[in-house]
Amino acid sequence: MHAVENSTPHGVYEILAQWDSEAGVWVAESQDVPGLVAEADSPNVLVQKLRDLIPELLELNGVLSDRTVSFHVLYQHEDSGVLTF
Repeated sequence: MHAVENSTPHGVYEILAQWDSEAGVWVAESQDVPGLVAEADSPNVLVQKLRDLIPELLELNGVLSDRTVSFHVLYQHEDSGVLTF
């Protein structure tokens, strides 16, 4: 098992959440938190899941469990279509 650094460069774990229009859910992943993949139908529900998952995964990856964890979620939603004027 690969141990993660005890902190990120800015002290905040970066999470990217992208909208999956086919499934109708937000999907979150992170290079800072190995193994993190979570999905939810709303940003609020996703954040609640991340609050549980991130500390668990960091502990499993060798980060001390008695630390306070800060994370930042970047939500990305791309859409395309034809507009008529």
